Amino acid sequence: MAKCDHHRQTHIPGSHHQHFRPWTAIRRTLLAAITCGRTTTVTTTAPTPKKPEPRSEPVSERSEPGKLYEMLNLSSTSDESTETAEMTEEMRRRKEEKLAEMTAAVGLLQSDDVEEREKGAKMVRGFAKEDGDARSTLAMLGAIPPLVSIIDLHIDHHHDDQHVHVLKIEALYALLNLGIGNDLNKAAIVQAGAVHKMLKKIESSKGSVDPAISEAIVANFLALSALDSNKIVIGTSGAIPFLVSILEDSENKPNSQVRQDSLRALYNLSISPANIALILETNLIRYLINSLGYMEMSERILSILSNVVSTPEGRKAISNVPDAFPILIDVLNWTDSPGCQEKASYVLMVMAHKSYSDRQHMIEAGIGSALLELTLLGSTLAQKRASRILECLRLDKGKQVSQCFDNNTSQAVSAPIYGSPLTVTNVNKEEEAMMSEEKKAVKQLVQQSLQSNMKRIVKRANLPQDFVPSEHLKSLTSCSTSKSLPF
Repeated sequence: MAKCDHHRQTHIPGSHHQHFRPWTAIRRTLLAAITCGRTTTVTTTAPTPKKPEPRSEPVSERSEPGKLYEMLNLSSTSDESTETAEMTEEMRRRKEEKLAEMTAAVGLLQSDDVEEREKGAKMVRGFAKEDGDARSTLAMLGAIPPLVSIIDLHIDHHHDDQHVHVLKIEALYALLNLGIGNDLNKAAIVQAGAVHKMLKKIESSKGSVDPAISEAIVANFLALSALDSNKIVIGTSGAIPFLVSILEDSENKPNSQVRQDSLRALYNLSISPANIALILETNLIRYLINSLGYMEMSERILSILSNVVSTPEGRKAISNVPDAFPILIDVLNWTDSPGCQEKASYVLMVMAHKSYSDRQHMIEAGIGSALLELTLLGSTLAQKRASRILECLRLDKGKQVSQCFDNNTSQAVSAPIYGSPLTVTNVNKEEEAMMSEEKKAVKQLVQQSLQSNMKRIVKRANLPQDFVPSEHLKSLTSCSTSKSLPF
């Protein structure tokens, strides 16, 4: 193959005589390569282009995963908004349906048909059982007056006795549920005359009231008496004798619900001082004191006595009960019931503070050792109350000694004094001897009481009988009675 003439030409005439531009040579070389039909590698001194640096992503822009997350989040928010709107709409629809049902129930209460009224009472009872908003709504719709009117509904020949009986029970429990946790409803029920209608129902039964009716009425008295403004109304209406009769009739069933409800209702009523005189007109105080010992009732009984003891008439009624002080003092030894100990010590503390004769009865009943033990083993509140009772008893002993001393001194001074001062000296010696005998007697009494108490404590603690008392206890038995015991 012949070589191309252009390729053969290597010398450029005049090249060493003339200056030519570099691009001219490059252009000729490229032209020759194209003409000959083959490529020629051209080496130039052009700089190698730099690789483009990756652009940094602007802060405002999101990567693809970020955009996807944002889209999903927007979608989720949109779904949640839709669901919330749907839930709100569903709740509104349910409230409207429930309001329509409650309105219909109140309408049934005003019907002339006994069965429809019974159905309405059942509906109201169910709505008000656990829904506080429903209680307020039903009261605003006017459910209370027709329910109260059912209590003393008269039976005619067109009504079935059984339906009327069930209707009254349903109405009573509907009123009970309407008053739960709602003071406005409790006041409205009493103002509508429910208490008087309940008692009228009991009186019209002439002692043969149905137990189910009695239980429903007692439960209503318990709920309504929790409101302070209702306490006097219920107390003066004649409910207290009825509640006391329920207690006495259910004596063989100490754990029955109606018995517990009546006792709690009496406690609520005893909070009002105006009802204390009404309580004392019954046999309640004697019954309560004689019933102490039933652990299910004892603390509630002592709570009632704590309210009754606040009046002079109440304290007198308690002290007039036979064996009242031995029974109350025995409660001080109930180490397994601190609440009962605290309440019994309160009753005894008030009575000891107010009456000298009651203090004497307590001493005769042997309260000293029980108080000393309570100051050592009782709760903090029981210890304080026991110490106050001991202080009252100690002051009595001090007054007795002082009165005895004053009487003897007055006799010595009023007697004519003859002779020398030796006679006065003899009188002073006799006074000192008399005082020392009194101190010895009191000291001996304290020692005996503390020793007896220590033996009981040792016995309860199952310690050996040769247990040696501490130095602190020995110091108590040897201290003077002119100072308070360090309890």
